[in-house]
Amino acid sequence: QVQLVESGGGLVQAGGSLRLSCAASGSIFSINTMGWYRQAPGKQRELVATITSGGSTNYEDPVKGRFTISRDNAKNTVYLQMNSLKPEDTAVYYCNVNFRDYKWSPIQTHWGQGTQVTVSS
Repeated sequence: QVQLVESGGGLVQAGGSLRLSCAASGSIFSINTMGWYRQAPGKQRELVATITSGGSTNYEDPVKGRFTISRDNAKNTVYLQMNSLKPEDTAVYYCNVNFRDYKWSPIQTHWGQGTQVTVSS
């Protein structure tokens, strides 16, 4: 079993910052790509950013230049630093982890429980 524990969401004014964290624990041999997704009310879940095990990052256009994804491999943790927040960033943010639970196992994906980010205007 793998558990993902997210933290760091909350209410912030437009222009403010928040830092999300997602710590993975349990039966993990290795972690490949880690990422953050978000889902606003009435909308589909969408990709925000990803980071590979080697540290290569990818960002969707709406957050480029404002959000930074990073990871601590020793702690199996992924972070999302969100600056210059806008009301349209309001959503439930989910972390996603692709991992192997033993050396030759297929890659599995697991989702965090979600953390609410609300940006007021």
